[in-house]
Amino acid sequence: MSRGFWQLSLSSIVLAVAVSAANAQLPGTAGAPQSIQGTVRYAVGSKPVEHVVVRCSGTGGISEQVTNANGRFDFRVTAGHYECSVRVPGYRSESRSLDVLNSGEFLDFRLVEDGTTKPAGANASTSVVDANVPAKAREEFDKGAAAIALGKKENLEEGVLHLEKAVAIYPQYLQAQLMLGTSYAELQQFDKAELALKKTLEIDPKAANALFALGEIYLRQKKNEDAEKVLLQGLQIEDRSYMGHLALARAYVAMAAKIKDENANRPLRVKAYDQVNEALKYNAELAQAHWIKGNLLISVGRDADAQHEFEEYLRLDAKGPFASQAKTLIDKIKQEVEAQKKP
Repeated sequence: MSRGFWQLSLSSIVLAVAVSAANAQLPGTAGAPQSIQGTVRYAVGSKPVEHVVVRCSGTGGISEQVTNANGRFDFRVTAGHYECSVRVPGYRSESRSLDVLNSGEFLDFRLVEDGTTKPAGANASTSVVDANVPAKAREEFDKGAAAIALGKKENLEEGVLHLEKAVAIYPQYLQAQLMLGTSYAELQQFDKAELALKKTLEIDPKAANALFALGEIYLRQKKNEDAEKVLLQGLQIEDRSYMGHLALARAYVAMAAKIKDENANRPLRVKAYDQVNEALKYNAELAQAHWIKGNLLISVGRDADAQHEFEEYLRLDAKGPFASQAKTLIDKIKQEVEAQKKP
């Protein structure tokens, strides 16, 4: 395609990055009517496992919760595809993939000893919530999480107040710091969000979800090189995170858009293409990934493949923010194909 057509597509990608960053759901966000509930128990004896982290990632974002005294967890999510996982030292990692449609889902995790490491409790680990969390801090955390789950701005603001109290009581409260950071981000208080997420990483340097959340914040602020750095760190820890790969693709696209020379920005576009393919490998239903991939394919003249990606985007998000642009690009491609057929 012509250079002008590519420039239109590149600006479309940049817009995709900006809108996605503005609307991204980060860990801790919720408020949809669907739910993923469940329990974590020991395989032997069926005793509930208290104070372990359950991670849920998917269509609605990435979030973590701590099991209560009955081993229960309860995520509020939008309809879509999700993966929930539990990792406890001394036990085999457990994960479940599921599609949440018109009703909630219930998961029952059973922990089986792996025989290779010390079990939980034998040695403190960041995979297990600190047992030293004071009751008052836990109470404030629960109130904050409950308020945030209601989904409205005023509820979010109320939830932040409770989370601030929780970390004031116990600054090492991993889950409270994480949720506080992502809640600040939703309120666009990026300086506070960055500080809270960095505190989370001080507590647990391997908290990949905190790194991904920090990457999203940097993308919102157009600090693309900073975003690249923390997203790469997160993917070294959790390399199957399609949200991480997609965010990194967006970072490379935004970096490429600042370089007007197509030959000079090509390496960044290649990196973006690789990352968006990684995201789609783990979740083929990511509408935005298809949108970005289509634009990248246009840049190298693969118009037919680009058309397919735009059609996939429309199939997955027919009323999405780029639906109109996707239709325009499909029409342009078809017109060029017809023009080439004429003698």
